[in-house]
Amino acid sequence: MFGHKTKNTIDSLIGMSTRIEGDLHFKGGLRIDGIVNGNVIADTAETSMLVISEHARVEGEVRAAHLVVNGEIVGAVHSSELLELQPRARITGDVYYKALEMHGGALVSGRLSHDQAGEQVLKLAAPILASSA
Repeated sequence: MFGHKTKNTIDSLIGMSTRIEGDLHFKGGLRIDGIVNGNVIADTAETSMLVISEHARVEGEVRAAHLVVNGEIVGAVHSSELLELQPRARITGDVYYKALEMHGGALVSGRLSHDQAGEQVLKLAAPILASSA
């Protein structure tokens, strides 16, 4: 869809009974079912997928190429490819995305900003005024 395939496999899991204090950096696929108090950031050198399950809560900035949210995020969200907001998604913070899929029931308390970096921007020339002679 965006010129390359998104990796849809989960390499790592943070279970429901797990609580992480501090930033979390990952490669590939990650599913969070527990609580993370810190930023969750994917390696930009390769395609990433992050799943925030309905039981999960992240307090911090979240950055990933493909992001599926069905839990709670308190902080800014950056998705460089596809952001999927499932029915139980709750985001408190600004959201930056390239493509967005939002299901009924999902809630965002913040700004939604479409990333236009990859799009061509049309620039109009300044109008030429006729001079009176």
